[in-house]
Amino acid sequence: MDQDEIKVKSLKKALDVLNCFLVKPTWGVTEISDRLGLYKSNVYDILTTLKAMDYLEKDEETERYKLGMQVFALSRAMEETFSIIKIAMPYMQELANFTNERVYLAIPHDGEVVYLEATYPAESVNLMRSILGERADMHCTGIGKAMLANLSEEEINAYLQRDLAVYTDHTISDPVQLRAELETTRQRGYAIDNMEHEFGVKCVAMPIFDKTHKLYAAISVSGLAVHFTDDQIQEWALLIKKYVAKIENRLS
Repeated sequence: MDQDEIKVKSLKKALDVLNCFLVKPTWGVTEISDRLGLYKSNVYDILTTLKAMDYLEKDEETERYKLGMQVFALSRAMEETFSIIKIAMPYMQELANFTNERVYLAIPHDGEVVYLEATYPAESVNLMRSILGERADMHCTGIGKAMLANLSEEEINAYLQRDLAVYTDHTISDPVQLRAELETTRQRGYAIDNMEHEFGVKCVAMPIFDKTHKLYAAISVSGLAVHFTDDQIQEWALLIKKYVAKIENRLS
């Protein structure tokens, strides 16, 4: 067994232990050991680590464990993430119907685009599918560049140190050129994907900020390149801006 397999199995054991707390609120070492068929020493080590990271708390009198504040923090973060879907979806559908193109919503995570939702024009309902959790590189997608351009200078510098994957002849893989593209994006307020991730597909994207003007998410209109003339891109950018303002006004 190689080191990666060992790490994956260790992580699974830790998650199995944590999932016990979905069944009932408090657990002892022996109970978890019996339930999962793990050695008590393994269970104790996992519980101790989770406690040290505030995912669990221990009652020193009963020696039983319960969920800690870090789990609460994660649940709040998840609640905030999914609240934007609820807020944005009606506006996204209006935007999809008006432009007759697909509309995407995504958030930045660990230097990647993580898609939350998509809406489609009314006549394209047969194309609808869930994209929740799908990922993409930032540098070659409109929605990714809209977010990347509005990260901190430190985060941008770190991203530019990466090997920038090339997907089409239009992908910007040179760090100097990408930095210039991000500056242009920041100044005009929206990003353009010029067939950089998928040949024949273009998109226009704009960041979404929270009440403190911190980057929260981004939204894009995407479709066949032939539909995205320069004039059309400018028109849709103005339209996206209006819907982004409506979404931002409803963010808590």
